[in-house]
Amino acid sequence: MFEVIDLSRTGNKYMQEKEPWIVAKSLAENPEVQKSIDNCLHLCLQLTANLAILINPFLPATAKKMCGMMKVVDKMLDWENAGKIDLLKVGYSLREPQLLFRKIEDEEIVKQIEKLKAGLIKSTATLMEENKTEAITVKPEIIFDDFAKIDLKVGTIVAAEKVEKADKLLKLQVNLGFETRIIVSGIAMHFSPQDIIGKQVTVVCNLAPRKMRGIESNGMILMAEDKAGKLYFVNPDGVVDNGSGVS
Repeated sequence: MFEVIDLSRTGNKYMQEKEPWIVAKSLAENPEVQKSIDNCLHLCLQLTANLAILINPFLPATAKKMCGMMKVVDKMLDWENAGKIDLLKVGYSLREPQLLFRKIEDEEIVKQIEKLKAGLIKSTATLMEENKTEAITVKPEIIFDDFAKIDLKVGTIVAAEKVEKADKLLKLQVNLGFETRIIVSGIAMHFSPQDIIGKQVTVVCNLAPRKMRGIESNGMILMAEDKAGKLYFVNPDGVVDNGSGVS
């Protein structure tokens, strides 16, 4: 669409430089000048026909309106016609041109801006209210000694597969540098096994083992969850050595 707009600007600049409306008034009696004027308008009309084809995927109603003014059938809008310079034949008249888009008055613009401002204020108020609700659900505070008990290390997923008869579970093999552990994680609804192999993750290493679907899970992968319920891995910005501590 940007390219199409740029092409229309190029055509407009070309016509502005040629100024056929000024030349026609002063030198219309000269056959060579008349030929130059006709050629300028002919090229501009061919460009206009091409613009109709190029905007058709974006603005089909406008493209058809242009066809009506150029007195050509809608078949001209077929994509394979783009780039041709003989879309309009010489020797027949065009229909009366009309504005493609209605003029938007300043008052209308101001009214829309006020609506946007009102919507922004409302959205901000709603967001603040939601944040208040979230603040209420924050877990009770802990002291540093409680946090220090958690052993967080960076690891890399080296293998992943779905757990049989468990739609939500993936069986992961995570390289922690000093050993590779089996961790069962409930992320199968969000990630395909083949897409996460090689992914660095943050692991709670000293979580007590527990069996899930007959598989002993030795750790937990840290994940972030947005309001829509989408999960994201909590991992370092860059690649670090497996087994690096998180503090």
